[in-house]
Amino acid sequence: MNVLLLGASGRIGRRVAAELLDRDHAVTGVSRSGEVEGVDDPDFTAVAGDATDPDDVARLAADHDAVGSALGPGADADPEVLVDMMDAVVEGLRRADVDRLVWTGGAGGLEVAPGTRLIETADFPDEWRPVAEAAIEAHDDVLSEVDDLAWTYLAPAALIEPGDRTGEYRTAEGELVADEDGESYISMEDFAVAFADVLEDGEGVHEYLGVGY
Repeated sequence: MNVLLLGASGRIGRRVAAELLDRDHAVTGVSRSGEVEGVDDPDFTAVAGDATDPDDVARLAADHDAVGSALGPGADADPEVLVDMMDAVVEGLRRADVDRLVWTGGAGGLEVAPGTRLIETADFPDEWRPVAEAAIEAHDDVLSEVDDLAWTYLAPAALIEPGDRTGEYRTAEGELVADEDGESYISMEDFAVAFADVLEDGEGVHEYLGVGY
């Protein structure tokens, strides 16, 4: 499969790229600078692109089988750029006639109990709230209304950090995945495994999937 990966230079993006390359897929990694450090493979190409410009997304996505996103707002950016990115990517895929999209979303919109999202809990960190709210808006107000693309919104556990690749994970539609002690965690490496599995299998279409142990 020939995959366009947006946000390939980030911590999650680099791991997703590595996982896809290990599975013998060809990956075009997009970053604002056109540079992606730490990924060295003959089937990997790094290119510059603007994920807020649908024309640029369409140009980059052309001739690819699928598009993956590990986009984030960046340290100094307004989190609302996530909504702009979602709008641009959806429109860009339509123009490029590419159907499959797997998007790395946020855990804030996942339910921890019926009718209660993680962002609505008392312990949700205030510093995470702006990004979480923007990620929820990108899903609820943009992506969830899209029925002409085979999209999956894949959200990691409440805590995601660099760690080991075990190949083990669980998913739940619309729900935060937590262990028996109530801890919600996934390594970036195993999130990349889940991302690649979903992209390859074509499952989870039009679903907001939580990933965790």
